[in-house]
Amino acid sequence: MLVEVAREAIAADRVDEAAELARRRERVLLTPVINATGVLLHTNLGRAPLAHAVDASYTNLELDLETGARGSRQAVVGRLLATACGAEAAIVVNNCASAVLLALAALGAGRPVAVSRGELVEIGGAFRVPDVMAQSGAQLVEVGTTNRTRLADYGRAVDEAGAVATLKVHQSNYRIVGFTEETSVAELATLGVPVVADIGSGLLDSACPWLDGPPPRWLDGEPAARQTLAAGADLVLFSGDKLFGGPQAGIIAGRADLVAACGRHPLARALRPGGLVLSALQATTLAYLRRDGQAIPFWRMASVPAAGLRKRASAVIDRAGLAGARAVDTESVPGGGTLPGVTIPSAGIRLPGDHVDALRRRDRPVIARVDGGATICDLRTVNPDDDHALADALAATEADAPGHDRSRVAP
Repeated sequence: MLVEVAREAIAADRVDEAAELARRRERVLLTPVINATGVLLHTNLGRAPLAHAVDASYTNLELDLETGARGSRQAVVGRLLATACGAEAAIVVNNCASAVLLALAALGAGRPVAVSRGELVEIGGAFRVPDVMAQSGAQLVEVGTTNRTRLADYGRAVDEAGAVATLKVHQSNYRIVGFTEETSVAELATLGVPVVADIGSGLLDSACPWLDGPPPRWLDGEPAARQTLAAGADLVLFSGDKLFGGPQAGIIAGRADLVAACGRHPLARALRPGGLVLSALQATTLAYLRRDGQAIPFWRMASVPAAGLRKRASAVIDRAGLAGARAVDTESVPGGGTLPGVTIPSAGIRLPGDHVDALRRRDRPVIARVDGGATICDLRTVNPDDDHALADALAATEADAPGHDRSRVAP
């Protein structure tokens, strides 16, 4: 990389800028950042934060230690996930889009599958349900209207069009309000064909037994894997790196025979994750099973009371010696295309002026937001271990601002 930069600098007659060009080239590499945006599942910042390390050793990824025969990389983690969400079986693929693709290919290739017109969604990255269905080989049968879809609409698709399954897609990143009607999973289960429910964000259980106290109010109305299966879904599909709080993955859980059909499909091998993802997913799932929400960084951040964040904000301001800054109440959001319009009470730091570019260009980048002409650093998404680094970044930013009295900056 340095040789390339040197050649570019020479060719452009910018030799004296070679060091700066090299630094810019280095900054395109993946690097840790401080997320002060208040967006818990920030897609641009990798969604759910996760710390996971393994020794450089072989593992029993596809070895049955009991028999010595070849095993399945899906068996152990799949069993844990099935237990966690109340399913008969589960397997893991690369992401939720992969889960939708594989489930439709295994259950509906060459055959009709019914989907409400109000659920033919597009999410980030140009993921469109009709396009994924086309790639799977399933024949899309649109039922109902954008705002109202009844059980009878699905019934006609099954009886008249021969639909072999119904696909229910959670409207993760938008809401339809007003004159609306949708068909529940429990109603769809009465039609006699498999119900495949893409619940998207990956809430495991609406009761949140891994947290102390009742479920957070901001989760009201969010579908959960355990309750969706209990309502009659034959398969649930969800992401591993959103509300589940694990690595990027797609989980398919539900009836053993349907999960097995997904696992036997040729696409399953193309979409399967590697050992590092499965290891991280195993660690996250075990934390759920022992009801230890504090071991999952997303839930640890999401469940901190706003009062505690306000105390941290005051401490950061004091450490940085920020004359113009103050602790303020803010509103965080879940992010990651989940729970649109939902906010979580939070607290952070308000620094007059727009400093987001300067903060982002730090050696340890700080990603903040601007609101009303001021820079806001929301502490809900900042690891407490990074408070000192944030204070240093804010102090340097204010010190470099035009007209600032440098004598007032704390050492």
